[in-house]
Amino acid sequence: MKLANALAERSNLQQRLSELEKRLNNNAKVQAGEEPAEDPKTLLKEYDEDLAALQALIARINLANSATRADGVTLTEMLAERDCLKLKLKAMRGFLDNASAKVDRYTKSEIAIRSTVSVKELQKELDDCSKKLRLLDEKIQELNWTTEI
Repeated sequence: MKLANALAERSNLQQRLSELEKRLNNNAKVQAGEEPAEDPKTLLKEYDEDLAALQALIARINLANSATRADGVTLTEMLAERDCLKLKLKAMRGFLDNASAKVDRYTKSEIAIRSTVSVKELQKELDDCSKKLRLLDEKIQELNWTTEI
């Protein structure tokens, strides 16, 4: 199985577990004398089976991520870098939005507001960071489709 297929299967299992949880909650209580729409014991059994499958799959994915290398870097390290780049980009975009926002002055006696950074330089850094993220994500996707687990 390719790593990309395992990731898709993991997503499907997580979605199924979420749906089972909703179904369990919908059948947790009934009016006296009524029967639940679905047997909670059956749903709990399905939940436990899917949870065990998810746990095994996550372990296989994590082992593959830590064993797979490209350019001397593990896939686990690449994923951590990607997550941190996304956080940095989010923070930088918010900061840039604030730094570049215009503040209208209605009279000359109002206090002038100016940016504390060079918006142009920061935008260039943001563009470079975005490019780095795109290239890293492409490398991760390629590894996902070429790595057997």
